[in-house]
Amino acid sequence: MPETANTTDKPSLLIVDDDPLIADTLDYFLREDFRISTAGSRPEAIAWLQSQAAPPALALVDLGLPPTPHRPQEGFTLITELLARAPKMRIVVLSGQNDSANARHARSLGAVEFVAKPAAPRQLRELLLRLLDIAPEQDADADLPLLGDSPPIYKVRAQLRQYADSPFPVLIEGESGSGKELAAASLHKLSVRKGRPYLTLNCAAIAPTLIESALFGHAKGAFTGASSARPGYFEEAADGTLLLDEIGELPLELQPKLLRVLENGGFQRVGETQQRQSQARVIAATNRDLKQEIRAGRFRPDLYHRLSVFTVTVPPLRELGEDRLRLLDYFRSQIAAQFNQATFTLGPGAERLWMAYEFPGNVRELRNIVIRLATRYAGQTIAAEDLMEEFDPGNLPEPVQATASTPTMPPTGKVRDNREALIESARSQLIAAPEGSFSLDATLMRWEDAYIEAARRQANGNISQAARLLGINRTTLYNRLDTLARERLPASDAEKLR
Repeated sequence: MPETANTTDKPSLLIVDDDPLIADTLDYFLREDFRISTAGSRPEAIAWLQSQAAPPALALVDLGLPPTPHRPQEGFTLITELLARAPKMRIVVLSGQNDSANARHARSLGAVEFVAKPAAPRQLRELLLRLLDIAPEQDADADLPLLGDSPPIYKVRAQLRQYADSPFPVLIEGESGSGKELAAASLHKLSVRKGRPYLTLNCAAIAPTLIESALFGHAKGAFTGASSARPGYFEEAADGTLLLDEIGELPLELQPKLLRVLENGGFQRVGETQQRQSQARVIAATNRDLKQEIRAGRFRPDLYHRLSVFTVTVPPLRELGEDRLRLLDYFRSQIAAQFNQATFTLGPGAERLWMAYEFPGNVRELRNIVIRLATRYAGQTIAAEDLMEEFDPGNLPEPVQATASTPTMPPTGKVRDNREALIESARSQLIAAPEGSFSLDATLMRWEDAYIEAARRQANGNISQAARLLGINRTTLYNRLDTLARERLPASDAEKLR
């Protein structure tokens, strides 16, 4: 299990790294400012998190974790699982796998920043402290915190108003980071219960053996460690609202007990025979397909039908059109005001790129991108090529990927974002070249050479990955390298391509 430094009045930081030397070194440099816990694997980190009363504010996560320490998949999975259990946690990836594609994908999953190893301890400390200074997401409106003017958002708002005062359960569905918690809070604020308790229990954040006690409470001596009787969430919610987040994670054996509460309000504390009654209105939220979970035998159909008396589906950001710009404006103004700095703006190409990107991590990803842009480009206008560094290319339509990554012909050295600009640049070079001196073949060879070298650098010399970046197979890339070496380039240039 993770080790925890013996400090109290400091922000908490979880370090997940399978190298004990690195974990100990980070502990040594950061313990003055943080209360540190360490874990060496994904299961160890999740088990520790589930044992905590409150999640840590920050996490430093290595991508290369056992059982596949030379691949990033385990780290990617951990980012997803941590945020499922603690959506407000800020995750910084600290990895020796310094690949920009890995960095972009980690950020699309919800990580706020990617730091390559070896990292300067002072800079890492400054980054973590700055992340703590950024205020948590706030409601944009006291009653309806879901920002946007698109038809899907109008539909969600109408449903929330319609269902707010009903005593029946509501099931809120939607992808991770889309704003399900905000929709649930809005239901409570719009209802007659708004002055009563509003509690949230994340079913994924608590160890399965403890969920029953958390929901229903326990009697003194009911199990090891139960030194006194305690009420559960249903009792503490009283006649208010109880949000059961990540309801798809509720263990199958507990689902009949939840169903009983929903049907007649009755429940028992663990270790008691006394029947108690709950008046709480239940809202459930999930990013899983519960119908698929039913088919897989992991979720009871009768519980699903009871929870889904009313269903609200929070749309993913990719379906919200220009709401992506409204959210951009909201978050960048909020962060600029918080740090008393000028806001950044997007150039025309960058704005088109922003609208084309699918934001797989939804509003959470968008906000993290705005935080990074505000830090790096305060008061500046951001070009398309700079914005591309923030995006996972796999979530851009193919034509946009090509447009955003197409450089102009020399000597401009800048990235253009439309065909007419390329044509105009080529025309100016033809005009400037002495008659008979321009060679289309030589120019195309230079561009082929440049793209291949750029792909090799991007892939850190990995030919297979470079071929994927170029959209060709590895054999084709080897053939083009050979052709360049034999026929098109001077020997010195051909060597550089190897």
